[in-house]
Amino acid sequence: MTPAARLSAAIEVLVDIESRRRPASDALKDWGMSHRFAGSGDRAAIAGLVYDALRRRASSAYVMGEATPRATLLGMLKLERGFDRDTIARLFDGSRFAPEPLTEAEVAALESASLAGAPANVAGDYPEWLDPHFARVFGDERAEEGAALASRAPVDLRVNTLKTSRDDAVRALADLKAEPTRWSPVGLRIKLDAGAKSPAIHAEHAFIKGLIEIQDEGSQLAALLAGAKPGEQVVDLCAAGGGKTLALAAAMENHGQIYATDTDKRRLAPIHERLDRSGARNVQVRPPKSVGNELADLEGRIDLVLIDAPCTGTGSWRRNPDAKWRMRPGALELRMKDQAAILDRAVGLLKPKGRIAYVTCSVLDEENGAQIRSFLARQSGFKPLPPVEVIKALGERAFLFHRAVLISDEGLLMTPRRTDTDGFYVSILARSA
Repeated sequence: MTPAARLSAAIEVLVDIESRRRPASDALKDWGMSHRFAGSGDRAAIAGLVYDALRRRASSAYVMGEATPRATLLGMLKLERGFDRDTIARLFDGSRFAPEPLTEAEVAALESASLAGAPANVAGDYPEWLDPHFARVFGDERAEEGAALASRAPVDLRVNTLKTSRDDAVRALADLKAEPTRWSPVGLRIKLDAGAKSPAIHAEHAFIKGLIEIQDEGSQLAALLAGAKPGEQVVDLCAAGGGKTLALAAAMENHGQIYATDTDKRRLAPIHERLDRSGARNVQVRPPKSVGNELADLEGRIDLVLIDAPCTGTGSWRRNPDAKWRMRPGALELRMKDQAAILDRAVGLLKPKGRIAYVTCSVLDEENGAQIRSFLARQSGFKPLPPVEVIKALGERAFLFHRAVLISDEGLLMTPRRTDTDGFYVSILARSA
């Protein structure tokens, strides 16, 4: 397909997303099924255009003066891809398979495109109803933080230290030009240009042999900051597919015991194959029971409970840009109730001086600091560990990391703008007795 034909296809997919109010991944899958002539490179390029357009939906509508799928794509090409008017005009020339030529109004909008004076939610490309929430956390920097959340994420990998070293993993992935991550001592990063096809990590020998796992650097750091130690008894209360469970097993060097569970056994399904591949031998998977408590025998015995809490996912918008436009206030209220219930459930599992590592992939205070303050108000005998102490787990990287993250009394917040990771919140709560 020509570049112009890819643009037409992207507009078609955006129309489908808007008219049927469906996830971008579903619309892209259906488009690929009905256009089998398109090669993998074409499909990747079209997906890149669609996701970039969704990242820049608000700012594109602002500069173009309308919010149609075509206008969204045009604005994105100007704002995100940096195309000038003439370049865009050559692509929108009305030839076979190309989009219709630019109108005079579109040409004028592209020539004068500027976000100067735009509201913070427009410049930051996030829903207007979230602006007070962003202001509470980021203040006058919320537009910049939102814009960073609208950027494209790199591919991050976690090196499985149960099987290999980071240096050896770099050599095994030399063809992908994987580089060590800035903060995580076990991370690798593959940077991608706009429109680049994501590498087939699952087909790599290093992945098949369990030497690496796909995991954002922020998620890796959250697992490291949880502070699991060899020999401890640990519960991963929201294990899902097991990403942090595997990271904990490696940090514990296969010593001690991890109990992985989740409220939905379907989310646990991928963990078994991943455990086999990783070489982790200190993990028990405890599926939820329809009657009774699958963790009843562990009450009062656990050193660390990791809560990778269900949340709105605002910190992962780089990877799911369409999710932010589908998010509604009711989702936040529901997640807050879930988080409070899970925090309270963790209390009964802990031994004296045990710890809760509370983690979200959210940047909203309601799910982070406010949730911890509410927990401390209703549960006596707990206090947050000072973030400066928690960060020491990163060794020589701790000083600069401390300067980068957003610190509060209750925990720390990573963001794409500050740490070049997904948005992650971490709070470590210690039980006094």
